[in-house]
Amino acid sequence: MTPCIPSKANRKIRIEYDKVLYRQRHKIENMFGRRKDRRRVKTRYDRRAQTFMSAICV
Repeated sequence: MTPCIPSKANRKIRIEYDKVLYRQRHKIENMFGRRKDRRRVKTRYDRRAQTFMSAICV
C-alpha cells in the first residue's frame, strides 16, 4: 500500500502521492460523513426538538 495523503505545506522534503487517488478518497470520506448525518436523524441523537429539526432542515 502507498499513502495517498499529501504532505504539509511547510515540510522540507515533499512526499509524492497520487492526486487522482486522493480525490477518490475524499469522495468516499464525504459519503461516510453524509451517512453518519442520516443515521443521526434516523436514530434521533439530538435531545432537543429544535436541534432535531435543524438537522432535518440541513
